[in-house]
Amino acid sequence: PRPDPAAAPTVRRLDPSERTTQQPLPPRPPLDMLADLTNNPPPPPSPMRTVVRRVKIYAPIVVLLAVILAVVQLVRPLPAPKLVLTAKSQYTFPGGAPELPWPTEGQASMAAAGLGTIGSSGEQKPVPIASVTKSMTAYIIMRDHPFKKGEKGALIDVDKTAETEGQKDKSDNESTLNTVKEGDKISEYDAIAALMIPSANNIARLLARWDSGSQEAFVKKMNDTAKQLGMTNTTYTDPSGLDATTVSTAEDQVKLGLKIVELDALVDITRKPSWTDQTGKNWPNWNRLVPYNESLGIKTGTTTKAGGNLLFAAYKKVGDTNQLIVGAVLGQHKPPIIDTVIAASKNLLVATQKSLEGAPVVKKGDVVGYVDDGVGGRTKVVATADVQAVGWSSLTVDIKLGDGGTKIPGTAKAGTAVGVLTVGDGASQVKVPVALQSELVAPGIGSKLTRIG
Repeated sequence: PRPDPAAAPTVRRLDPSERTTQQPLPPRPPLDMLADLTNNPPPPPSPMRTVVRRVKIYAPIVVLLAVILAVVQLVRPLPAPKLVLTAKSQYTFPGGAPELPWPTEGQASMAAAGLGTIGSSGEQKPVPIASVTKSMTAYIIMRDHPFKKGEKGALIDVDKTAETEGQKDKSDNESTLNTVKEGDKISEYDAIAALMIPSANNIARLLARWDSGSQEAFVKKMNDTAKQLGMTNTTYTDPSGLDATTVSTAEDQVKLGLKIVELDALVDITRKPSWTDQTGKNWPNWNRLVPYNESLGIKTGTTTKAGGNLLFAAYKKVGDTNQLIVGAVLGQHKPPIIDTVIAASKNLLVATQKSLEGAPVVKKGDVVGYVDDGVGGRTKVVATADVQAVGWSSLTVDIKLGDGGTKIPGTAKAGTAVGVLTVGDGASQVKVPVALQSELVAPGIGSKLTRIG
């Protein structure tokens, strides 16, 4: 029998254009997958659920980073404590600049070691300085062949030239040491004394040959040294100053004088009113400022062309300090020239000593700064004594706070000295220790955790 066409299933063929190609699907969210497994639909998305989901994911990471940061902050080295000044960093003496009795001719200059130039007079132009030249000769010898105060230094052979030139006091009216003989030995101390007290030209030349082999080589060293000291208007042509071509200014000579007063063994010689040579002959110092008014020398120089010239120094006690002053007076031609230059120099010396004064800038117990532990902690420090500034009216001096070359402790009791307050510079410095006003404690955990940098 024939099958019933109505009972046969009808199969519909799809047109190829209606067919699609399956593509891989992206991963489904975990909640959708869980819903498929449990046959429960995922909860509908909401901003709150999104936030909660992100918190659950990122919170552990944030906590871990916080723990790592805290450990790093706690174990990394602490910065070194340092002192910070809170007091004024300068002090200016009241009043106008000092009025000094400057000479009416020539040129002059005055300065104080560590404080600077007090003033100058006259045109600072290069002029002959005569035997003031020997100050540079002595400075170089003592710088390059030093000996301590009380010692005699090296022994120097006296040559034939030194003996012959020693007799020029008779033939050429030179200042010489006429007691030396060829074959003698003269100590460095006695040679410097002969140079600076009776102003021996022959010994100046002997020292030049001993130091450098020749006078010409030594003169080059003199000019090189002048350049190093900033003596821009100075030219040396001989070690004794007999040549009128050796020229300088008062301001330049003061620069040299400020270096000379740093050499105790040299000043110990220049301040002597007289000196006895190895033969027993006594030689008076041409510089009659010594031994009065705390004078320290340094060197006279007189010729007809140069006039009277003097480089001098002195000290004045201010508080607990000895303040050094240096001056130069050049070109004094009023006869007798040696007396004129000494009188002019004495007037300046005494007036400058009077102008130097001390002024209280900090009292004992005053807070002058603090110790900064580097993480926010500050412990105040106080002066342990009264502090004076040294200077003259109108002068400004610096005030500094430092550790004094010692390491500041991380912890210390109240009253522990942790630094030094310094007023002024160089030889004029006044220093006082500073101490903790309260206990210095190590930074706490909170400070360590929150520090920056």
